[in-house]
Amino acid sequence: MSAAADTLIDVAPVTVLGIGNIILSDEGFGVRAVEYLEARYDFPEEVRLLDGGTLGPELLHFVTGTKRLLILDAVSGDGLPGTVCRFEDDAVTAHFQEKLSSHEIGIQDVLAWLTVTGHAIPHVVVLGMQPYDLSAGLSLSAEMAAALPSFAARAVEELVRWGIIPVPRAAGDAL
Repeated sequence: MSAAADTLIDVAPVTVLGIGNIILSDEGFGVRAVEYLEARYDFPEEVRLLDGGTLGPELLHFVTGTKRLLILDAVSGDGLPGTVCRFEDDAVTAHFQEKLSSHEIGIQDVLAWLTVTGHAIPHVVVLGMQPYDLSAGLSLSAEMAAALPSFAARAVEELVRWGIIPVPRAAGDAL
């Protein structure tokens, strides 16, 4: 990436990235989790919340230079629906190598490109939940929607481990 491209987007030291396809019900869980956090917490300036949707290489402009990346996603695995999983650093790469959805391939490519070009993100965590329903639909299944508050609390716990303290908004302040 050229120096000029680096100056186009102000990259935050900490990025919370929600990924997923919001037209496939629970597949959009990561995006919905970022929306939930954005509506309910105020974050310090060094944190950027980002709806990555199904973007792939386009994410390079938003994450190159970030020092800590928290990825929120619906994660298909061997667990029962609703199972929360967490992958960190090298385990993230191993996890994404086994996945086939378009956004997971996209984020795998982004992380690989950053590593190969000497811009690897020093600390990456994926926090995911096994989906209940992957059929076409613009809203989460009732079960996934009900799990959103506790999942968001887990995301906040990750940030607190990194020294980031999101401030809950008063109930009337939520969007």
